[in-house]
Amino acid sequence: MTDIFHEVEEEVRRERWEKLWKEYGDYVIAAAAFLVIAAAGWQLWRYYEHREQLRSSAEYLAAQQLLDAGQAPVAAEAFGKLAANAPSGYAEVSRLQEAGALQSAGRTADAVKLYMEIMTSSDDILASVARLRAAWATADTSTRANLETLLAPMTDATNVWNPMAREILAYSDFHNGKTTQALAEYKKLAAEKNLPESLHQRSAAMTTYLAAGGGQNYGSVPPPPAPKAAAPAATPTAPTPQGSQKK
Repeated sequence: MTDIFHEVEEEVRRERWEKLWKEYGDYVIAAAAFLVIAAAGWQLWRYYEHREQLRSSAEYLAAQQLLDAGQAPVAAEAFGKLAANAPSGYAEVSRLQEAGALQSAGRTADAVKLYMEIMTSSDDILASVARLRAAWATADTSTRANLETLLAPMTDATNVWNPMAREILAYSDFHNGKTTQALAEYKKLAAEKNLPESLHQRSAAMTTYLAAGGGQNYGSVPPPPAPKAAAPAATPTAPTPQGSQKK
């Protein structure tokens, strides 16, 4: 009797599975196919992304070599193409480098315009670097008030970029002849700890230079007197040949 019950139970199970498969089998196959296609697509996307990153890395390096070789206009064009076509990480950094290349090529206005666009980036580091570069690019032509407005987010004492912003303002004072104020600012920077080494060295050098009187206007130096003209040398008299002497 036990075997008969087992056979009946197995038959019932088989009938249930067949019924379920008829109703939902297509959905199961479709779901399995979707998972296989999705996994394959993900692998293809990773391969494509990796390939694009390698390509962008090579193009970025080539553009940087052009810039280092002094071919700023060509480098700016190369960085501009990368900014338009590269993956997001390379694209954003390439925009920053494009602006730097434009500035090196003498196109300061175009560089500053691009820096201003990058300042709106969601990447805080890129935006901050662009703000500092824009300030340096206009430090010789902007008023201190305009530079303060541009650097306002960074002049807060708690901002990590504060020392870099203060260096630009100190330079502006020096450039505009306010040497006493510039000296005080450079002294403060030189005395601070935990500054980047390059910034500390520049601040110390400017402190020494200004403390020694550098940057002061001592008036114009008169040109040296013109050298006196040398007296003409006497013309030697040719000796008379002995054979022509009169006896």
